[in-house]
Amino acid sequence: MGIRGLGETAERVRRFTVLVQPGGRGSGSGVLWSSDGLIVTNDHVARAPRSKVTLWDGREFEAEVTARDPRRDLAALRILAADLSVAPNRDTSQLRAGEIVLAVGNPLGFLGALTTGVVHAVGPLRGLGSRPWVQSDVRLAPGNSGGPLTDVEGRVVGINSMVAGRLALAIPSNEVRRFLQGQTNKNWLGVTLTPVRLPRASRQPLGLLIIEIAPSGPSAQASLLPGDILLGADEQQFRSAEDLSDVLDHIALPLLRLKFLRGDYTRVRKVAVQVCARGRQGGAIAA
Repeated sequence: MGIRGLGETAERVRRFTVLVQPGGRGSGSGVLWSSDGLIVTNDHVARAPRSKVTLWDGREFEAEVTARDPRRDLAALRILAADLSVAPNRDTSQLRAGEIVLAVGNPLGFLGALTTGVVHAVGPLRGLGSRPWVQSDVRLAPGNSGGPLTDVEGRVVGINSMVAGRLALAIPSNEVRRFLQGQTNKNWLGVTLTPVRLPRASRQPLGLLIIEIAPSGPSAQASLLPGDILLGADEQQFRSAEDLSDVLDHIALPLLRLKFLRGDYTRVRKVAVQVCARGRQGGAIAA
């Protein structure tokens, strides 16, 4: 099936798609969001405080991370440039299954590569919590992450993030706007987590391993340590970081009662953490 004007649309999208190289192995893509040098990409792409950014015309800039949200897998970069070609974006609440979408990125070293597909759904995906996704069958490869997913008019509907099964998942542009407006989680625990599988001695199959704790944050005040494994809060088990984020979003009281493991997989410990808004200090009560 032909798409009228596809070549022209693809060229416009390439002009606001950038190559992001954070240093070391691997690279990704990004989207020029404003003409004064604001770039949006994935948090897992902009893993270093600074990255090298290459524009469609070959110009190179050093970019600095100005904001990041690991939960949404989004990061904002800034380069010193002006009058740039920027991405128009679309309200993803109006996006419907069956619409044709385009993905442009820099997979496997091919700059400005184009792939097309069809939207399957817009919303949460089973097993990945309550986060909304634009789910499509565009073909993504390493290097596409952080690049734009657009409609046939070249309006950004999402930031490509990952592949789950046969579906490509993009962060909806509405979520990107909320991120840039500072609408992150109201409550903050101050931890960096990764899901881990637990041995049979434990009472549940999965938990959240604490990799890093923010100094003076709520978890540090509660004497949680890197290496602790969070199991759940009250009656809810944690199978993904999204489960914890959901609890933080909907908690009625600032006191969060957590179950965790430390060393002994057969002994479940408990702690009550006084969560707080990001940027404010919180206290804790050990239980």
